[in-house]
Amino acid sequence: MSQNSTHHYTRASVLAVERVEAPVVVTSDEIDARLADVYRRTRMRGGLLEGLVGIKERRWWAEGDDDGFVAGAAAAGVAALEASGVDPARIGLMVNTSLSRHWLEPATAVVIHDRIGLPRSCQNFDTTNACLGFMNGIEIASSMIESGLIDYALVVDAEDSRPVSESTMTRLADDVATSRDVMAEFAALTLGSGAVAMVLGPAEDHPEGHRVVAAVSRAGTEHHELCVGDNESMVTDLKGLLEAGLDLSSALWDEAAAAHGWDGGMDRYVIHQVSQVHTDALCDRLGIDKERVPRTFPTYGNIGPASVPFTLAGERDSLSAGDRVLLMGIGSGLNACCLELAW
Repeated sequence: MSQNSTHHYTRASVLAVERVEAPVVVTSDEIDARLADVYRRTRMRGGLLEGLVGIKERRWWAEGDDDGFVAGAAAAGVAALEASGVDPARIGLMVNTSLSRHWLEPATAVVIHDRIGLPRSCQNFDTTNACLGFMNGIEIASSMIESGLIDYALVVDAEDSRPVSESTMTRLADDVATSRDVMAEFAALTLGSGAVAMVLGPAEDHPEGHRVVAAVSRAGTEHHELCVGDNESMVTDLKGLLEAGLDLSSALWDEAAAAHGWDGGMDRYVIHQVSQVHTDALCDRLGIDKERVPRTFPTYGNIGPASVPFTLAGERDSLSAGDRVLLMGIGSGLNACCLELAW
């Protein structure tokens, strides 16, 4: 596996994963209605968000609630700590992997750390890697537990898609917007909001935990211009991103799947939630059983780096001890990762 970065773990376990749903449901029909004049002017048809992409609705934080996603991250963190039974005073690391942020500095992590009431001894920082951030956060936390630097870690993520979606619809409503403009910014309309948090700790002290087994990553950074976004817009080469993502994931899978026994079939595949098209294409390319792939994008949209752990949190009660769970993420740039949990 000379082309992949592979990490094995023996001591780190997931002790809890909890999610917080944003309160406002926004249907794709509502978005289509807002864009009706745009579709008419550009001679495009509505209904693609649900009919082709498979997203019926998504969630937003309340209008005017600029603090919503930060409060959501803190609430998810508190819930995960309570579910794990770990005293917050024992958390040695808190990693915030959110793409959403109000400012460049200070780190959003400091606000979440303060809201939760974590100890002064708890190192905290932001780390971002597009939609792969949370999985990178799991690796960072697991590596620090593995080495004995810390005993417990908290990884959090909260996304606020309202600003970019609202600004995109406003911009597309301009009379000069073309059908090409609509398709270039279409991905921004698939985004959703939500929050999630995960507590990790030493496996030897928590037989009830779910061990982090191994992670494999692969980079395809020559594709860094295929999807570029900020708080106001997200411009995407939809076809190019899909093809490059499939090629990168396939290359990782071809080198790593047999070595880790993933090709023999996992009990659950928790894939980054983008769309019906992306999910089906990835399953077909890798030969994955679609019945073992839970899907949250139809009702929550693409929640960025929160989507993999958010989906895992929803599957938590349906998993049994000993199940093999494969987290599968890809982030714009491109970077891909598969991370196995022994439930």
